[in-house]
Amino acid sequence: MNCLDREIHEECGVFGIYGVPDAAGLVYYGLHSLQHRGQEGCGIVSRTSEGTLKRVKGEGLVTEVITSGKLATLEGNMAIGHVRYSTTGGGGIENVQPFLFQHNTGDFALAHNGNLVNSMQLRRYLEDRGSLFQSSSDSEILAHLIRKDPKERKRPRILAIKEALNMIEGAFAFLIMTKNRIYACRDKHGLRPLSIGRLGDGYVVSSETCALDVIGATFVRDILPGEIVTIDHQGLRSNFYSDFRHNYMCAMEYIYFARPDSDIEQCNVHNFRKTTGRLLYKEAPADADIVVGVPDSSLSAAMGYAEASGLPYEMGLIKNKYIGRTFIQPSQELREKGVKMKVSAVKTIVSGKRVVLIDDSVVRGTTSRRIVKMLREAGAKEVHLRIASPQIKRPCFYGVDISTYEELLCAHKSLEEVKQMLDVDSIAFLSEQALYEAGKREELCLACFNGNYPTYLYQSIEEANKDGKF
Repeated sequence: MNCLDREIHEECGVFGIYGVPDAAGLVYYGLHSLQHRGQEGCGIVSRTSEGTLKRVKGEGLVTEVITSGKLATLEGNMAIGHVRYSTTGGGGIENVQPFLFQHNTGDFALAHNGNLVNSMQLRRYLEDRGSLFQSSSDSEILAHLIRKDPKERKRPRILAIKEALNMIEGAFAFLIMTKNRIYACRDKHGLRPLSIGRLGDGYVVSSETCALDVIGATFVRDILPGEIVTIDHQGLRSNFYSDFRHNYMCAMEYIYFARPDSDIEQCNVHNFRKTTGRLLYKEAPADADIVVGVPDSSLSAAMGYAEASGLPYEMGLIKNKYIGRTFIQPSQELREKGVKMKVSAVKTIVSGKRVVLIDDSVVRGTTSRRIVKMLREAGAKEVHLRIASPQIKRPCFYGVDISTYEELLCAHKSLEEVKQMLDVDSIAFLSEQALYEAGKREELCLACFNGNYPTYLYQSIEEANKDGKF
């Protein structure tokens, strides 16, 4: 997705450190590396030398919220952090994570990446049993499930965590931190990534491997679907909470969300995208002069398309990296100028040329239409749009902010109608099979493309339609 009008958002990223001095400072750098996964809020919880948990959190970017003064208050060799883009529960400071829970059996903090599809049912179940929620986020549900039975408080916490995880359904990567250890948990469908690294005598857990690299940690392995990894003074210990396990990694992690320098389940994201570009040319060649990618997440696919086609890869679109998040656009005229401030066409490159425009996906089509118009105004003779993913036809229930059915351009229009609406000379989308080939995978979640959801959705089609989901 390009930077003009971000149409898809990942909801968050998690990062944790165990057994390393100044853990909170390292978490700060880790969260900064995961900033692309959420820009609405962030937070860090650390364990002090006295064994208490202390938190700093707020709305905004990591550099805005976690100032040097606040960071100095977070001592200790264990910490977890979170960057957030709101999904279930919406925004607001009360929904910014990590959550911190105080309990007579021991305080603990929790950070979550993903979305629970049975959150409504579980919230009702818990409230009927006396639970009081601090937020409207579905992430808090796990904490209440862990503490649901007072008679079983003396059991090892890992047993309560296992039972709680077996009650929730959906996509998740959870970090749970107590005063002694970190539990890293991944959903049994493998929808969200979570990796472990080694740093000195300690360990690191991250949503993406790029954050491990930034702090100098060495990648150890991915946490497996359905696995709970306990990290403490004994090192790493593995438990599985479910025998039903799959590797339905969200395809959009590869296509758009993850940084190109991250590896997801042994597949480098840049290489994946570059391969999809090559396969896209094989499936949909275009008679053109140059290949242009939409910055930034489409550039790898554009390189692959150019290499396979033999056409020159050109920087026909330039992104201004210094535009703030809250650029004010009070009128249509200023909105158009704002678009050009964020991305501009290079006239001397595209003028008089037949352009193959590579983008990673089309959601509403608003951004694609603006870019095509920009290229034509810059003098492009023809614009052939090639999309390095299939047509998005269904909403996502697993934490990706993909629009309601009515807003999805490809959900209710033919390919010819999409071509006309975007004002391109030709258009083609990548096949689903190409995604499996690019990742050398047998399983992927392609629900937003084909409607084959890997979990039960706990919501009837009629209810979803009423909510604007179908």
